[in-house]
Amino acid sequence: MANHAQRRDAKAISGVLAQVVRWAGTLIAVLLVVHVVLTVGGANPDNAITRFVRAWADPLALAFRDLFPADRPETAVLVNYGAAAIFWLVVTSLVVKLLQRGSSPG
Repeated sequence: MANHAQRRDAKAISGVLAQVVRWAGTLIAVLLVVHVVLTVGGANPDNAITRFVRAWADPLALAFRDLFPADRPETAVLVNYGAAAIFWLVVTSLVVKLLQRGSSPG
Protein backbone atom coordinates (compact mmCIF):
# COMPACT_ATOMS: atom_id res chain seq x y z
CA MET A 1 0.00 0.00 0.00
CA ALA A 2 2.84 2.41 0.82
CA ASN A 3 4.43 1.68 -2.55
CA HIS A 4 1.23 2.68 -4.34
CA ALA A 5 1.03 5.95 -2.38
CA GLN A 6 4.69 6.71 -3.08
CA ARG A 7 4.21 6.11 -6.82
CA ARG A 8 1.10 8.28 -6.82
CA ASP A 9 2.97 11.07 -5.02
CA ALA A 10 5.97 10.80 -7.37
CA LYS A 11 3.65 10.99 -10.39
CA ALA A 12 1.89 14.03 -8.97
CA ILE A 13 5.21 15.77 -8.28
CA SER A 14 6.56 15.06 -11.76
CA GLY A 15 3.28 16.31 -13.25
CA VAL A 16 3.55 19.58 -11.33
CA LEU A 17 7.21 19.86 -12.24
CA ALA A 18 6.32 19.35 -15.92
CA GLN A 19 3.88 22.26 -15.72
CA VAL A 20 6.47 24.49 -14.03
CA VAL A 21 9.04 23.65 -16.72
CA ARG A 22 6.48 24.29 -19.47
CA TRP A 23 5.61 27.73 -18.05
CA ALA A 24 9.27 28.64 -17.49
CA GLY A 25 10.24 27.72 -21.06
CA THR A 26 7.26 29.58 -22.47
CA LEU A 27 8.06 32.70 -20.45
CA ILE A 28 11.67 32.61 -21.62
CA ALA A 29 10.58 32.30 -25.25
CA VAL A 30 8.06 35.14 -24.83
CA LEU A 31 10.74 37.36 -23.29
CA LEU A 32 13.05 36.69 -26.24
CA VAL A 33 10.26 37.44 -28.71
CA VAL A 34 9.41 40.68 -26.89
CA HIS A 35 13.08 41.67 -27.23
CA VAL A 36 12.90 40.96 -30.95
CA VAL A 37 9.69 42.99 -31.32
CA LEU A 38 11.12 45.93 -29.39
CA THR A 39 14.35 45.89 -31.39
CA VAL A 40 12.86 45.37 -34.84
CA GLY A 41 10.08 47.82 -34.02
CA GLY A 42 12.65 50.51 -33.27
CA ALA A 43 11.93 50.96 -29.55
CA ASN A 44 14.08 53.50 -27.73
CA PRO A 45 17.09 51.50 -26.46
CA ASP A 46 17.42 53.85 -23.47
CA ASN A 47 13.83 53.24 -22.31
CA ALA A 48 13.56 51.40 -18.97
CA ILE A 49 11.31 48.69 -20.40
CA THR A 50 13.61 48.05 -23.33
CA ARG A 51 16.66 47.94 -21.05
CA PHE A 52 14.88 45.56 -18.67
CA VAL A 53 13.86 43.18 -21.44
CA ARG A 54 17.32 43.30 -23.04
CA ALA A 55 18.99 42.64 -19.67
CA TRP A 56 16.96 39.45 -19.26
CA ALA A 57 17.00 38.39 -22.93
CA ASP A 58 20.76 38.61 -23.43
CA PRO A 59 21.78 35.80 -21.04
CA LEU A 60 18.76 33.68 -22.01
CA ALA A 61 19.79 33.79 -25.68
CA LEU A 62 22.81 31.66 -24.70
CA ALA A 63 25.20 31.08 -27.62
CA PHE A 64 22.56 32.20 -30.12
CA ARG A 65 23.25 35.91 -29.44
CA ASP A 66 25.82 36.14 -32.21
CA LEU A 67 25.28 32.88 -34.08
CA PHE A 68 24.33 34.49 -37.40
CA PRO A 69 26.06 37.76 -38.26
CA ALA A 70 24.01 40.29 -40.19
CA ASP A 71 24.60 43.70 -41.73
CA ARG A 72 21.74 45.26 -39.78
CA PRO A 73 21.52 44.85 -36.00
CA GLU A 74 17.74 44.41 -36.24
CA THR A 75 18.18 41.45 -38.56
CA ALA A 76 20.77 39.88 -36.27
CA VAL A 77 18.42 40.21 -33.28
CA LEU A 78 15.50 38.81 -35.26
CA VAL A 79 17.37 35.73 -36.44
CA ASN A 80 19.52 35.02 -33.38
CA TYR A 81 17.02 35.72 -30.62
CA GLY A 82 14.29 34.09 -32.68
CA ALA A 83 16.44 30.96 -32.93
CA ALA A 84 17.00 31.09 -29.16
CA ALA A 85 13.23 31.30 -28.56
CA ILE A 86 12.65 28.26 -30.78
CA PHE A 87 15.47 26.43 -28.97
CA TRP A 88 13.86 27.08 -25.58
CA LEU A 89 10.46 25.90 -26.80
CA VAL A 90 11.91 22.68 -28.25
CA VAL A 91 14.05 21.89 -25.21
CA THR A 92 11.19 22.67 -22.86
CA SER A 93 8.88 20.42 -24.85
CA LEU A 94 11.35 17.54 -24.68
CA VAL A 95 11.88 17.95 -20.93
CA VAL A 96 8.12 18.14 -20.33
CA LYS A 97 7.60 14.93 -22.31
CA LEU A 98 10.23 13.18 -20.21
CA LEU A 99 8.63 14.41 -17.02
CA GLN A 100 5.17 13.42 -18.19
CA ARG A 101 6.45 9.98 -19.06
CA GLY A 102 7.41 9.68 -15.42
CA SER A 103 3.95 10.81 -14.34
CA SER A 104 1.92 8.67 -16.74
CA PRO A 105 -0.16 5.87 -15.26
CA GLY A 106 1.35 2.48 -15.11
